[in-house]
Amino acid sequence: AAAAAAVPLRVCHQEIVKFDLEIKAAVQDIRDCPGPLSALTELNGAVKEKFRHLRGRIQELEQMAKEQDKESEKQALLREVENHKKQMLSNQAAWRKANLACKIAIDNSEKDQLLQGRDMLRQRKTTKESLAESASNITESLMGISRMMSQQVQQSEETVQTLANSSRTILEANEEFKSMSGTIQLGRKLITKYNRRELTDKLLIFLALALFLATVLYILKKRLFPFL
Repeated sequence: AAAAAAVPLRVCHQEIVKFDLEIKAAVQDIRDCPGPLSALTELNGAVKEKFRHLRGRIQELEQMAKEQDKESEKQALLREVENHKKQMLSNQAAWRKANLACKIAIDNSEKDQLLQGRDMLRQRKTTKESLAESASNITESLMGISRMMSQQVQQSEETVQTLANSSRTILEANEEFKSMSGTIQLGRKLITKYNRRELTDKLLIFLALALFLATVLYILKKRLFPFL
């Protein structure tokens, strides 16, 4: 009977140790949990289940201890049960501390995210204001360029008009020059003709003067030197 009872007793010890280690690992997972709260709730559900199994195995071990025939084995098992209960209480305390630390960390993380969200909203607002200001500056610059281009176009139109007027004046002057050239040509012809007539007149005058002098000399010769 003792050999038959030793098998479940050894199995019970092994399961108690296994659940104890699993609970310690789960508590560490809770302590390191980054969130959110749903993940923490899921981990806590698994830990509760492990505690339930651990508590059941401890109760089975306690029942087995009470059923021992030898008082020494009974007391030894009862002391072991007390140690397991103390270890379970220690795990429960560590579990509560891990939950508290994890919740504080999640709260701080959510606060940081909230602050970051506010900062992002503020940055977005600032960015929108900057973009609006940039757009306004660009619009003013475009309007300035448009005004400048309009002035340039107006100046170009005035320049073209001036060039057109100058071209018209040049054409008129060219026509006047052509007319003056014809007049000058006519004047030149008249002057040439006048010079020719003047030369003819001078030649006629010279011939008349020569004839007059010859006549005078002939008269003088006849009167002064009739014998010649």
